Amino acid sequence: MYSVYQHWDPLRVCAVGRSYPPEFYSYINNARVRDVLERIAQETEEDYQSLIRLLRSFDVEVVRTEIDKDNLDRYRQRDRQPKPMMMTPRDWTVMIGDKFYSPVSDFDLTDEQVWNDMRGPDWPVTYPGWDHLEHWIQQELIEVHHVNRDTVHGHRPILDKVLAQGNEVVYTDRDDLLQSQLINSAMITRVGCDLYHGTWDEGEDLQRLRQHRQSMFPGYRNHVVDSMGHSDGCYCPVKPGLIISLADMPTYQLTFPGWEVVHLHNQGWKRVRPFLDLKEKNHGKWWVPCEELNDDFTRYVETWMDHWVGYVAESVFDVNMLVIDQHNVICNNENDAVFEAFHRHGVTPHVCNFRHRYFWDGGIHCITSDLDRAGTLQDHFPERDQP
Repeated sequence: MYSVYQHWDPLRVCAVGRSYPPEFYSYINNARVRDVLERIAQETEEDYQSLIRLLRSFDVEVVRTEIDKDNLDRYRQRDRQPKPMMMTPRDWTVMIGDKFYSPVSDFDLTDEQVWNDMRGPDWPVTYPGWDHLEHWIQQELIEVHHVNRDTVHGHRPILDKVLAQGNEVVYTDRDDLLQSQLINSAMITRVGCDLYHGTWDEGEDLQRLRQHRQSMFPGYRNHVVDSMGHSDGCYCPVKPGLIISLADMPTYQLTFPGWEVVHLHNQGWKRVRPFLDLKEKNHGKWWVPCEELNDDFTRYVETWMDHWVGYVAESVFDVNMLVIDQHNVICNNENDAVFEAFHRHGVTPHVCNFRHRYFWDGGIHCITSDLDRAGTLQDHFPERDQP
């Protein structure tokens, strides 16, 4: 079976995402906008291929998500177009030990369709709304049943690969109706016997989250890192003894005692805040018919290509890195402080720039998901109570 115990163990099998092809944007009438989006699509796939070649040079087997190119209309929505879910398998999946966690429901379905697919024999025939369902579950009036359906947008090849190895698959999201947040490795750092869980929102009940995760993973010591979003965008333990971090989290002395932490201030998402603000301003205009003629919208996509892509490529370092093993790590850019730390710790960086990571909201770590690594469960903090 596949397994992952430490995310710096030698990588053997890795999922890599996929985005919309250039022809997806053929329906856009404004040629200035359409040309930019087609170019982004082409360059995104070029960068995926560069990453795949690099992974294969380390004898890593690559599994890609899929897209139905013969039916591109199924991915288009009337009033908005989210980031393609098949782009970032990290955001939906995680291998913890030899158990694989994956969403089960197709997010294109309505709640009524999901209800009918999941409905157990003791469930009402008519969809009552999730509030009623949550109450019934809490009162133990109905039982949630697991269903083995197609996974979320384009992730079927990953699930098939894992199931073929005999791994147990734990389906999340709709099957865990009282815990709405997905279990994924963008929010979980696997360090042997210790699991570090990120938070989603400011002011989240940390004790409640830790208790919930302890009930889900009783064989591990579970910790909470107050990341207020994907924790893999905040810090990366590259190997035992070294962490690269965008924020000075005061809990590092408790969570990773004695480890060197290299802090990178004014990097990552903070560095591109003006572009993200502009992106937020145009949210909702992106895919609505005729809105691509909007001058603000057109300036937005042209600004990305004319200014921000070059700026990001030259100036912004992202801790969203993929560790191949304790001596090799894939990163998006060069940084003197980081590379000096790598040199001290015997780590070789491999730059593979995912040019449109801030356009798509996903870096090197996000667009991959490690399915199998060589290694066994280790206790890196034996002084702690046994899990």
